[in-house]
Amino acid sequence: MIPPAQATWQTPPEPIAAMLDAKRLPSIGFSPDAEWIIELEPSTLPPIVELAVPKVALAGLQLNPQTWGPAKPSYYQAIAIRRRSETIARPITLPKQPRIRNLNWSRCNRYLAFTHTYFPSEQTSEQAEADKTGISLWVIDLEKEEARALSGPVLNGVVGSPFRWLPDNRLLCKIRTDVGAPPAKPIDPVGPIVEESLGRVAPARTYTNLLETPHDEQLLEHYLTSQLTTISLNGEQRAVAKPDLFQSFSPSPDGKWVKAILTRRPFSYTVPLSRFPKDTFVFSLSDDRDPYIVSQLPLAEEIPIDFDSVRAGKRASGWRADKPATLYWVEALDGGDARAEVEYRDRILTLEAPFTGEPQLLWQSKLRYNSIVWGNGDIAIAYEAMYNTRQVQMWRLWPDKGPNKEQSSPVLLKTRNFQDAYSSPGEPITTAGSYGWQVLLRSEQGDIYFNGRGASPDGVYPFLDRFNLETKEKKRLWQSPEDSFSRVSRVLTPDASEFIVRRSTKTEPGNYALYTASPAGEEHNKIALTDFSDPLPWYKDVHKEIVRYTRSDGLELSGTLYLPPGYDPEKQGPLPTLLWVYPEEHKSRETASQVTTSENSFGRPSRASVMFLLTQGYGLLLGASMPIIGEANAEPNDTYIEQLIDSAEAAVNYLVERGVSDPERIAIGGHSYGAFTTANLLAHTDLFAAGIARSGAYNRSLTPFGFQGEQRNYWEATDTYNRMSPFTYADKINHPLLLIHGAADNNSGTYPMQSDRLYEAMKGLGGTVRYVSLPYEEHGYRSREAIGHVLWEMVQWLNTYVRK
Repeated sequence: MIPPAQATWQTPPEPIAAMLDAKRLPSIGFSPDAEWIIELEPSTLPPIVELAVPKVALAGLQLNPQTWGPAKPSYYQAIAIRRRSETIARPITLPKQPRIRNLNWSRCNRYLAFTHTYFPSEQTSEQAEADKTGISLWVIDLEKEEARALSGPVLNGVVGSPFRWLPDNRLLCKIRTDVGAPPAKPIDPVGPIVEESLGRVAPARTYTNLLETPHDEQLLEHYLTSQLTTISLNGEQRAVAKPDLFQSFSPSPDGKWVKAILTRRPFSYTVPLSRFPKDTFVFSLSDDRDPYIVSQLPLAEEIPIDFDSVRAGKRASGWRADKPATLYWVEALDGGDARAEVEYRDRILTLEAPFTGEPQLLWQSKLRYNSIVWGNGDIAIAYEAMYNTRQVQMWRLWPDKGPNKEQSSPVLLKTRNFQDAYSSPGEPITTAGSYGWQVLLRSEQGDIYFNGRGASPDGVYPFLDRFNLETKEKKRLWQSPEDSFSRVSRVLTPDASEFIVRRSTKTEPGNYALYTASPAGEEHNKIALTDFSDPLPWYKDVHKEIVRYTRSDGLELSGTLYLPPGYDPEKQGPLPTLLWVYPEEHKSRETASQVTTSENSFGRPSRASVMFLLTQGYGLLLGASMPIIGEANAEPNDTYIEQLIDSAEAAVNYLVERGVSDPERIAIGGHSYGAFTTANLLAHTDLFAAGIARSGAYNRSLTPFGFQGEQRNYWEATDTYNRMSPFTYADKINHPLLLIHGAADNNSGTYPMQSDRLYEAMKGLGGTVRYVSLPYEEHGYRSREAIGHVLWEMVQWLNTYVRK
């Protein structure tokens, strides 16, 4: 039986508790030239006391007022380095209790910069005189194998990266200025909080942590204020710009110019910082000439909620990676409104330093601009896409010739449904260019390369392709063997004769190897670069299988079936089973039925993973596909309930017919949209003995301007919103439901209020429900106490209502 409510933190049963504290595999990084390998040790699960530190929520941000950084960041806690030719990594001596973030290589490959965050209780004698905490800049000299601090805890990490390398091995940083103590909250309000909208259309999705008072506005200015400063490798500092509300900054590839984005007033109480007024300008690091103003964007509260709608004006800008200092920017030609009927949606313009000439038109997209990968003056790969149609198109551009000159018109290389994994060509491979920025890797013949995941009807086998830009023909250079999930992580030579592969299997974790083509050019020699072992060997004998089954309308579905080690259905009979789900919207039946999960990938549980339940004798069907399809002009969500039920019935029937599950002992569960799905299936079916819903949303009238894949607002699709809301059918939830929610959930649409209201409804209607609110936790759970308790709750719930 489950203990009464209001219990203290509980520990999950063994071996789950021990597994939670097991050391995890390190993360691997390579220097830009791949000559150095770094091993980064992830931090352990933090104690709840770290999540309880004071935080300030402003304009969609959550920041730690003591450190001037994110409120709840993830860190690495150790670094070890070695050359690629060596086998043993050597640990780097770091400060006490290192909290490592923002790792970034210098262009010369010798230095690795990172930030370390100090907390009040960790002041060492060398920082004592500063009498403050915060984020400091450190650098590792790989030749000397030593790390040293280049600054005290003075970086401003509130928004974006706090530093960038310059080509001369200086670092450009955002430094906290001496702005004094944060503005004190007034004891007595100066007046009411008044907002008004006088007839303008200003829809907004459900954002969290927005500004609420004039005092919040003052705090935002306080914490955004910083000064751009260069710091040399010997710690010398030189201010290069006056203190201001810097959002981000980016030096040009040649390091002579800096593009910066500043936040401006008026601030908004209804949208986050990204939609505040902002100025984008470029200034010189070598002289005092007037800055070049790229754009001055007003407050953007009126962007339509359609996923393809964007901010009007020059909404994005950057540097060409292949040029010393050439700006590009993107500007909507439809006013940012995806519903507008226009020939072209966006245009890209470029302008070279010193930014005194006229901008040059590079390309106009008929779909919404998505991204661009630079190569050289003769090649760039540009992408455009539209969510409504799920269409994505890949184009070849001639950056130095423009779109209208002879023999340089954009060439369409690929058009497809972006949910069609089987037709994906992969991602273009890049390498460090002349200025150290990533540009397209090209062969001597001018071909480019693509690194693909390799999903197909026969399985998922990643590949490396060479692509001829003139003929559009591709040649497969390498593909993962059928007994593993192996993927290229780095191509080292222009002819792709050397590349690094990360290989894993069901029982072997990801390890890296250097592949070198044989003289014949068809076979590859392999040299191991890492040799990591399974951190949780208990899972070595777990049965893992991609299973396929069909729902009533003939659509083929799939999921990953996990069974405990040694389980024999003929001898032991059906298992108590949990389905863990997360539906997706599709515009095509073909994409909805595709299998994109590899049976050979290595997977071990961490945090609050339901895979821990295998240790307690449960069977699992993870990722059970539940596509919601709306072809042509049909809206997927208008038949959401019917399709959801059909998919669930198909999964249950498959498990029962196979003999691995008992129809009376199957549970349904999910996180976020999966929790929403769980409550809906309990309300509309009797397929499941119980449910587990973590951090979900259950009343769609509380997210009236769109949610998940729904672009219509509540008043355009009232019946759909109401019918999709399990809160509407709380009286029909007749099976036990465990609700879990982070009390500080800041995810758009999944306020804790959603679980509060469903719990109150079920309680008032006599339902069987338990509600667990996790102090200080957000949408994903992080603390050791909360994660352990969540796993304990799930085990107890399933043991009580499913195992029977």
